[in-house]
This record gives sequence, structure tokens and C-alpha cells, in this order.
Amino acid sequence: MNVTVKRRIRFNAGHRLLGHEGKCANFHGHNYVADFYVTTSGDDASQVDNVGRVIDFAELKALLKGWIDTHWDHGFLLSRDDDNGIAAIRSVEPSKLYILPGNPTAENMARYLLEEVCPGLLSPCGVEAVQIDLWETEETCAIVSKSSREQRHDRTIADEPVSLQIG
Repeated sequence: MNVTVKRRIRFNAGHRLLGHEGKCANFHGHNYVADFYVTTSGDDASQVDNVGRVIDFAELKALLKGWIDTHWDHGFLLSRDDDNGIAAIRSVEPSKLYILPGNPTAENMARYLLEEVCPGLLSPCGVEAVQIDLWETEETCAIVSKSSREQRHDRTIADEPVSLQIG
């Protein structure tokens, strides 16, 4: 049995899509909603702490919302290849800019959170993100998840397991 928890984080950010054939090539913004699905990262994925939790929801919020508030919320997300967009945002003071390796599509943003951000934030807690649903609008969502095989592989190559500390 696998025990997974979900934490929803809301944030606002602007972006544009380099090379887009329509209106998304222009600067615009969204009220994003990110759903983070988190499970234990030990050999026994059903493992919970002595209170019966995968991780305390408040701790999960502090880590995930803290990162998003610092880096993405009320900022602009642009591709590292968008020289014109980067220059335009940097010319406005004050401004907040986060440069992504690719276009800031919902798919790429969700993948970036799952592969780049979450491992560093969550592994010290003995948990891992296995799926992220990133809602760009109320009708559109990108879902990125690790396959069961990837999750097993991550566990077999992980350094020494980290235990949850309750205190």
C-alpha cells in the first residue's frame, strides 16, 4: 500500500512563451494552482511517522509555498533563451524574474518543480514528490508524475535514508 498526501499551493506569476504562434507570445499572467503529491521515500512507501502522517501539512506548506513565494510568486518566469523578454523585465524596477531552462509552459513548470525543486526541498524530510498538477487556468492543467519504475529507481540509488524527526 502506498500512502500519498497532496498539498495545494496558489500563486500568481507572469510569463510569455517564446516562439508561440498566438497571443501567449505576449507578456501575461495567471493565477496558478499547484497540487503537490508527496509520499515517503523509504523502501516501504506505506511508512508514516508515529503520528500517522507522511509529513506534517504545515511543514509541507512552509517548504513548498516558501520556495514558490521566494522565486515565482508575483514575478515573471521566462525561458533562458528569451533575451528580449529578459531584457524587458530587467529594465523595469522593481521586478522579479526567474529564468527557466525552457519555455515557462505549465508542462515545463510542473516538470521543473518535480525534478529540480522538490528533491532538494523534500529529501531531508524523508519524502518525495511523485506528481505535480499545475493549473494555469480553471480549465487547463499539466500533470507531471514519476512512473513507479522511476520511484523504485530513486529509492535504490538514494543515499542513506533520512528518518522523520518528531519533536
